[in-house]
Amino acid sequence: MPIESGSSAAARQVKQKRKSHTISIRRTNSSEQERVSSQREMLEGQDSKLPPSIRQTLLELFGQIEREFENLYIENLELRREIETLNDRLTAEGQTVDGGDLSKGQLKAKASHSTSQLSQKLKTTYKASTSKIVSSFKTTTSRAVCQLVKEYIGHRDGIWDVSVTRLQPVVLGTASADHSAMLWSIETGKCLLKYVGHAGSVNSIKFHPSEQVALTASGDQTAHIWRYIVQLPTPQPVTDTSQMSGEEEVDFSDKDEADGDVEGPNESPTIRVPSTILKSHQGVVIAADWLVGGKQVVTASWDRTANLYDVETSELVHSLTGHDQELTHCCTHPTQRLVVTSSRDTTFRLWDFRDPSIHSVNVFQGHTDTVTSAVFTVGDNVVSGSDDRTVKVWDLKNMRSPIATIRTDSAVNRISVSVNQRIIALPHDNRQVRLFDMSGVRLARLPRSNRQGHRRMVCCTAWSEDNPICNLFSCGFDRQAIGWNINIPALLQEK
Repeated sequence: MPIESGSSAAARQVKQKRKSHTISIRRTNSSEQERVSSQREMLEGQDSKLPPSIRQTLLELFGQIEREFENLYIENLELRREIETLNDRLTAEGQTVDGGDLSKGQLKAKASHSTSQLSQKLKTTYKASTSKIVSSFKTTTSRAVCQLVKEYIGHRDGIWDVSVTRLQPVVLGTASADHSAMLWSIETGKCLLKYVGHAGSVNSIKFHPSEQVALTASGDQTAHIWRYIVQLPTPQPVTDTSQMSGEEEVDFSDKDEADGDVEGPNESPTIRVPSTILKSHQGVVIAADWLVGGKQVVTASWDRTANLYDVETSELVHSLTGHDQELTHCCTHPTQRLVVTSSRDTTFRLWDFRDPSIHSVNVFQGHTDTVTSAVFTVGDNVVSGSDDRTVKVWDLKNMRSPIATIRTDSAVNRISVSVNQRIIALPHDNRQVRLFDMSGVRLARLPRSNRQGHRRMVCCTAWSEDNPICNLFSCGFDRQAIGWNINIPALLQEK
């Protein structure tokens, strides 16, 4: 009796499997047809707004799709059985696959490789889980380093800008969409003065470097310069609000209590007429700032231009053109006659007025979306923020590429950099405020919970390092400004 070879036996086994597989598919198809026909009969008895022809086509298509998936499922089961059988044979006999010898040592090596892959996957998952735990501990630690000290409530609409005076008495200034600007006592949170000379949203406020004079930019296409005199009230004990927070990351609905009509301060003095009006723009004036020395100011507008004015004569000195879309911000260098303007055209431009006969301009295209702000540092750096969720640090001596890039999870609004410690404060659309150093290392996130922090988009931040009570301020579209105490030595030690 002839002995059947191994190859012919294997071929016969494969044929038998294919035959049984075909029979099972036929049985499945016949049973599926019966099920589809019964479903069709049941559906035909139900009320439907679809025409009968469309219903029939849909039933046939869904039946075909279900059959295809069932066939794939059966083939998957058969392949799994074959793989298990092959693995058992290889483990027991060390035989060949496709004519090649596979020793037990190779099997052990493959098994070891699979085990190492699984181990690496488990390590990655474990690392991700522990990273979340570490992040939660860091947030708790940062809460002790960054504390909410005072809330400044009184505006009837969102606050676009916040600024701090550079001379005594040190007061806080806010610019709001409610057509007003307010000056606040930092210690007590009381409104000291209200300016209502604009006929549109007040988009920016900046204080003169050496006089009690404020500069505001507005949606009424003008910038106003107005003088103020304030008297600080007697300081009251500061309440520690760091223990008031509940669980972190609590969302607020659009009907939050902070969005109600807040009664404005009635007893504070009001200024209605400015000392100087600057009007040459044909669109919203979105920002304004003082040049070093305070004898000139620069304004940025949605008419795609920035204007340089003489304060004493109110005359237009230069009109800075070149941006392709609306400007979003302007900033001046603290010690040099340099101006930087940012725009929705994804660029920011550096203007040099150090030489009266030359007004050079450099264009920087480091972002892919609206550049919301670009600010100078005391050194030779420019920091730019964008709606593309990045912040870039540039060196004025070599602006071809950024020296650091910070990537975030939300659009970045008007940023500020501390003078002494060079810490960047980032206000976000998602209501967060984060702190980074100039090399792009994250230092902290300001606390935000159901009892403290901003409840809407954070529009702007401003540092005031000379104030021992609040050295960082933020404002947002929740109609409030917030004073924070940042323990900078502890913050840098955490780093």
